[in-house]
Amino acid sequence: MVHAGSEADAVSGAQDAQRDAFERGLTREILISERLRVTILAAIPGIALILFLAATTQYPEQVEWALQGEMDRLRVGMLLGGFATYELIALQGVERLLRSGRERSRLRRYLNALVEVSLPTLAIIYYMTVVSPVEALLLPPVFIYFVFILLSTLGLDFKLCLFTGFVAAVEYALLALGALDGVMGGGTQAPLSSMAHHLVKAAILFVSGVAAGFVARRLRSGFVNTLESLEERNRVVNLFGQHVSAAVVDDLLARKAGAQSEVREVCVMFVDIRNFTSFAEQRSPEAVVAYLNSVFELMIESVNEHRGIVNKFLGDGFMAVFGAPLSDPDYCKNAVDAGLSIVAKIEAKVASGEIAPTRVGIALHAGEAVVGNVGSTMRKEYTVIGDVVNVASRVETLNKELGSQMLVTERVWEASGRPIADATPPMSVRGRREPLRLYQLA
Repeated sequence: MVHAGSEADAVSGAQDAQRDAFERGLTREILISERLRVTILAAIPGIALILFLAATTQYPEQVEWALQGEMDRLRVGMLLGGFATYELIALQGVERLLRSGRERSRLRRYLNALVEVSLPTLAIIYYMTVVSPVEALLLPPVFIYFVFILLSTLGLDFKLCLFTGFVAAVEYALLALGALDGVMGGGTQAPLSSMAHHLVKAAILFVSGVAAGFVARRLRSGFVNTLESLEERNRVVNLFGQHVSAAVVDDLLARKAGAQSEVREVCVMFVDIRNFTSFAEQRSPEAVVAYLNSVFELMIESVNEHRGIVNKFLGDGFMAVFGAPLSDPDYCKNAVDAGLSIVAKIEAKVASGEIAPTRVGIALHAGEAVVGNVGSTMRKEYTVIGDVVNVASRVETLNKELGSQMLVTERVWEASGRPIADATPPMSVRGRREPLRLYQLA
């Protein structure tokens, strides 16, 4: 019971670690998005300040006409410069959070939204000192609310977007109430001076926040899907190790194959390096490992090129599988081609002096097998189980008896589409009653 409990705790811990990693990834993506938003908001008032100062210096009369009154350069400069400075400080805070991996608190995010949305409110209040209050409500600063609502989507938070739209709507409605308080008496009002007109504009601001919230939710969903896809890719790579070609990994992710055990027709390859024991006796462990790495690199490359996977290493050899985890109608042909490629590459490397003289023994047999994950909740391994594995292993040992480098069974030969050739006399295989007809390819 203690063992089972500790195993369950370990699994739970692994799941918690996976969730934590996912949350860290999502937090980082949100902070990167927030950094872009703050950068834009710092650039807008900064550029506006530069343009305003340049225009009021060179063309003061034209600016006064365009802005419906004389602008106080000091107050406008303080407003724009102060906001740009605020966003630059916020940008530094985001950068610190990115480096530390922490998330900005919800309270700080909402306070920040309140401060930012208040910028156009302050601009409108300033305009009310330059022109009439009603005219101030009709000038361009009102549209700045929409800029903040639009950029709030980069926070990837539906409620934050809703809050931004709500604050904009409330602040604008309060400004309208104050501005129209003096013109609410008797008499006919102009349509643009009616409270109903401005309340509709406030409602549009709120609805814009709602719409921005749905966009933010969709963007967040896209980020989550992307992160989950990356996690799925990592899961597949971890499951099949480093012995699967990139093309096979992509195919596995697209088809979501290999997760469950199933019965499938496969071709199993066993590879063994001949006389390895005597070779290793005369060399240092470092030299032996270097030799194995260079030889295995050639072999694995050939297996990957022909849509196979190296399932497990067996000391000085390995077992490879063709036709799983992905279905492949040419699995036997690909297996034969891979075996011939291994022999050819090794002979070429030996001839060029890049590796020590080397001979291999390769065997191929095809048949039904159970393929998929086998193991416990603590550890699972993708494996192949069945008589086809035993037969391929036994056939490989016959290379020593025949002095050959590659033997394939009759079933593999026929399925590979090779031309008719002479087979060996039926040979007995340890553990099987019926002898096998084999084809020597190298």
